[in-house]
Amino acid sequence: MTVQQRIDPYIIKAEPRPERYARGWYVIGNAASVSTTPRMLAVFGTKLVAYRGERDGEVHILDAYCPHMGGDLSQGKVCGNSVVCPFHLWSWGADGVCDDIPYAKKIPDKAVIKSWPTLEKNGLVFVWQDPENNPPIPEQEPEAMADWYSGNWTDWEMRAIPIASQGRELVDNMADMAHFGPIHYSTVKSFSNTMAGHKFVQYMVGGHQILTEGEGGLITSVATYEGPAYMTTTMTGSMDGHPMQVHLLVSHIPVDMHNFVINFGVMIRKDPNLSEAENQAMLDEYTALNIESFHQDVAIWNNKCIIDNPLMCDGDGPIHMVRKWYSQFMTNVADIRPDQVKAREHVTVEGPSVADVLASQQ
Repeated sequence: MTVQQRIDPYIIKAEPRPERYARGWYVIGNAASVSTTPRMLAVFGTKLVAYRGERDGEVHILDAYCPHMGGDLSQGKVCGNSVVCPFHLWSWGADGVCDDIPYAKKIPDKAVIKSWPTLEKNGLVFVWQDPENNPPIPEQEPEAMADWYSGNWTDWEMRAIPIASQGRELVDNMADMAHFGPIHYSTVKSFSNTMAGHKFVQYMVGGHQILTEGEGGLITSVATYEGPAYMTTTMTGSMDGHPMQVHLLVSHIPVDMHNFVINFGVMIRKDPNLSEAENQAMLDEYTALNIESFHQDVAIWNNKCIIDNPLMCDGDGPIHMVRKWYSQFMTNVADIRPDQVKAREHVTVEGPSVADVLASQQ
């Protein structure tokens, strides 16, 4: 009689993490979310203030705590292109330099707070985060989205969704083909990924719980990360018999090392046969359905553990590939390795390509 070999239980590992946030551009909201009324941002383990200058109309983001006596600038007011602390009326310019103290003869030389790089593009407002405090990397600026500027699409319909986890857990979805069936009740006919530099792309063809192409038909989906926290997805299909072209936005911004907020957006191509009100109704309905679908993921993220050594099988997507790509944004620029940014492709499920399906629908 043979004795069955004993196999020890697999041990989940999660390495201790120092406080550090990935380098890149983060969406804080759409253009309308920042005005001449200061807005508080609880992000990156601290508090920032965002506002539009009264003179230049530009978005400015500063550290929110006044170094004089700790007043909260987000509770102050905008004056010109500066924000004024409500505690003692110290005024801070868009460059972070104190430009007025109403009761002082001389402004202290050290009266400077951090001014964060900002970008307004594609109807969205971005802030640049870099643990080394370097300026934005020009080639990593998000690409212009021609559809948003065309006038043929709606504006973004935005929602903010809090998650009790870390941003990397969301990025795993780009390679996690196997979760689409159990979580989103979708079928996958083809699934592949590419990476190169600061971009990671997911290509998928399949059925979908919201969009279809006729009865039991196919949808196409191309999801692109530009940096660690700005992902846009282009989808085609139909809803309630109406052809649909959709852009989704997912930009997750950390609150601290254990929580982040997803700035989720939807925009759709306007149907010229529908009125403005009818197109808005389509957008509202599709947004509500997507939020419901997205919360299926949220329920998982809020309850799963962090796992640095996932036990994979041969049917899984390239989780290790996407994690290696993501790790470049947690690495000092001088220490980025070639394998973190080199061009790669991985096909998890072979089948009809996005290009072939789109061609067949025309």
